[in-house]
Amino acid sequence: QVQLAESGGGLVQSGGSLRLSCAASGLDFSLYAMGWFRQAPGKEREFVAGITRNGGNTFYSDSVKGRFTISRDNARNTVYLAMNGLNAEDTAVYSCAAEFRPMGPGLAQRDYEYRYWGQGTRVSVSS
Repeated sequence: QVQLAESGGGLVQSGGSLRLSCAASGLDFSLYAMGWFRQAPGKEREFVAGITRNGGNTFYSDSVKGRFTISRDNARNTVYLAMNGLNAEDTAVYSCAAEFRPMGPGLAQRDYEYRYWGQGTRVSVSS
């Protein structure tokens, strides 16, 4: 059974930092590109950041570029999202997702292309 378990969310003041983790089990992690998505209250889920299978390439939404950093440790089956310079607009439930990429590099930014999802972790930024 595939499981993606996020952790690291919480309440932080504007300008602060958090580091989210997503531990994967039940899948060959090295065959999956990984993404982080978020959904704010009353809004649609949006792509935040993604990383290719081997970690060689990363992609970010314009809203987080320069503030967030995605990384992965394939030996630990874990993907991370380091978030700096947080502001109220970053308040959301953050979910990690796995996209099956058996043929190699690249990743999707559309949520329907991701096969597995975690339950999400809530990030609240106070102004």
